[in-house]
Amino acid sequence: MKKVLFILAKEGFRDEEFFTPAEILKNAGNQFFVASDAPVGKTAEGANGGDIKIDFDYKNINPVDFDLIVFVGGPGALKHLNNEISYQIARKTIEAGKKLAAICIAPTILARAGVLKGKRATAWTSALNKKSIDILKENGAEYVDKPVVEDEIITANGPESAEEFGNVLKKILE
Repeated sequence: MKKVLFILAKEGFRDEEFFTPAEILKNAGNQFFVASDAPVGKTAEGANGGDIKIDFDYKNINPVDFDLIVFVGGPGALKHLNNEISYQIARKTIEAGKKLAAICIAPTILARAGVLKGKRATAWTSALNKKSIDILKENGAEYVDKPVVEDEIITANGPESAEEFGNVLKKILE
């Protein structure tokens, strides 16, 4: 059984981007935990009304303790997780030789951490908002317009790719 840690915002994480991959991984026999900027034992609230109990304060996690770390997107991700704590988690995950993934807007957090430099990646964009593409490129990543991109680090572009993202995560843990 592999251990997966999902890191999500205490408010405004995108429900499908957590619940869909978590269910896929759980059904495949993996164990998952949730870390957030919310207090341990409290509940993080999804943008669409879902909620999940917090297992770890993300400030106190050690990436070595997990096989895969997944950053979840949504409107709260940049507000609550776009900071040096998340950047250090991303860098330590890679340094430890562990698997790292992010979905929606969260790949921009990985880009700012420096771990996507020289890698292909995707992130959420819309017809009116292409800022995430700029952030990826400014930090040395090659933007690829696909739902899920695997280049050592797995990135996905949003809720519509949550199932495919979950299946890719399941595959890399087998």
